[in-house]
Amino acid sequence: MSRLHVFDMDGTLLSGTTASLEIARRLGCVTDLVRLEESFAAGTVDTSAFAARICQLWQGLTPRVTAEVFAAAPWIGGLRDVLADIRRRGERSAVVTLSPDFFAERLTAFGVDDVVASRFPPLPLRALPDPAGILTPAGKVEAVDRLRAVHGLERDSCVAYGDSGSDIPLFRALEHTVAVNATESLRKLARSRYDGDDLRAAYHLARSRSAPVPAPRRPVPSPPSKTFKEPERT
Repeated sequence: MSRLHVFDMDGTLLSGTTASLEIARRLGCVTDLVRLEESFAAGTVDTSAFAARICQLWQGLTPRVTAEVFAAAPWIGGLRDVLADIRRRGERSAVVTLSPDFFAERLTAFGVDDVVASRFPPLPLRALPDPAGILTPAGKVEAVDRLRAVHGLERDSCVAYGDSGSDIPLFRALEHTVAVNATESLRKLARSRYDGDDLRAAYHLARSRSAPVPAPRRPVPSPPSKTFKEPERT
């Protein structure tokens, strides 16, 4: 494997929304969630306290309801095509997100190779999460470094795709970055920027602007690749 593509989920792969917001809509607790997110943005609630409050709001959430919310969520266009092309090239994809693992891990069905997310108790939520398992923005860098170590890659062999403040530490750590429908603060840090609803276009930017990557320390044979076609521009 010669390259690792790291995707944020909320606001990046999920267009204009978050996993928490989609679940809250289904459970009828959007107002409570918005207040909680405002407190988080203001810095009065940290990631651990946020996760604990989420568990209290979502007690009784079942795997069936979660699956339905996941299936109905507004995923960015071209997601499956991009993941398939990454795999055909013998490269690897990962989603690194602060959101709950019981939602994010369903992305493996789309073709994501690795998912790193905040660890929550099993559904239905009958206990509070262990603070040690709740991912932080800085923890995203640590997660990517662990994945790199497993696959024998340098940071220059990684490409990050993100949209907001939680991606800032990772964008500062990596050279190859793509801001997808992003906040101004992240756009300033990104090597490339994309606005729209077609991940294939953002992926093409990453491929066209990333320098050739060094060979991995432990090469893995890859299946024959197919040519990835850039989406038509209108």
